[in-house]
Amino acid sequence: MGWLWAIIVGFVLGVLAKAILPGKQHSPLWLTTIFGILGAIVGNAIARGFGVEATSGIDWWRHIFQLVAAVVIVALGDMAYMATLGKRKQQSA
Repeated sequence: MGWLWAIIVGFVLGVLAKAILPGKQHSPLWLTTIFGILGAIVGNAIARGFGVEATSGIDWWRHIFQLVAAVVIVALGDMAYMATLGKRKQQSA
């Protein structure tokens, strides 16, 4: 069940990150989901570093850290995706 939640949270974070970023992102949805999962993991680590562990109620700060990390990872990941995709298109032409 933990993997299912990771995929759902990663999907939501990835789609939100794509919506926040200006312009068009070219990475496919499955890769955006993976970027969102990585954003959740990195955001949790950063939150732990700032002392935001488990709190009573909703962990708003942890979710903000996750979203910011997802935005950064989606932006960097999309640039890397386009760089490798562009190289493949040049080689095949």
